[in-house]
Amino acid sequence: MSDATIKGLPPPPVKYDGSNQRILIVHARWNDTIIQALVSGCVAKLKEQGVKEENIVIKTVPGSYELPFATQRLIAGSQTQSSVNAPSLLGGSTSNLVNLLTSDDTTAQPGQSPSTSTSSTASTGPFSAAISIGCLIKGSTMHFEYICDAVTNGLMRVQLDTGVPVIFGVLTALTDDQALERAGLGRKGNKGHNHGEDWALAAVELAAQSAEWSKGNI
Repeated sequence: MSDATIKGLPPPPVKYDGSNQRILIVHARWNDTIIQALVSGCVAKLKEQGVKEENIVIKTVPGSYELPFATQRLIAGSQTQSSVNAPSLLGGSTSNLVNLLTSDDTTAQPGQSPSTSTSSTASTGPFSAAISIGCLIKGSTMHFEYICDAVTNGLMRVQLDTGVPVIFGVLTALTDDQALERAGLGRKGNKGHNHGEDWALAAVELAAQSAEWSKGNI
């Protein structure tokens, strides 16, 4: 059992609010039992941090090797989506301009309902952060080492190239039991801790900090 005084993510210095964030989760399907537990833990913790369910976008790929490509393309796609859906002040009519100027009055105060008739409040803005989730378990060949190295370097490259935080949610376990314990599914008397929760916390924190840094607030 891990020592909680040494390992794990301590609380951040401040509580970050994810209510205005749009978070991407891309997950592999290989080792699906473990993956599903990690994704579920991640989503639940994102909601606890205020991220709206409709602003959590979940996409899937076959295996962990595909995670860097999918993460990069989805981040780029969200930026294109944001640009396409952005209202134009130059090309809009007077009525559209009035709607734009009053569109911010849709956020409900505590105990009140939003003053909008729109059925969906899902954001079409660019992703604030991405969480790439996979599970690699060592076998009897070098396949494990090659995939671990490629995925790790690939995901690092994605966040540096795009400027969007990418949380490394890929388990690299030597045994089935190591992976199960890190998904909160341990079967030897130690259920372990679901690391998906930690990845969610890291995503909200980095998204909030990155937004401030981009404004020059250091």
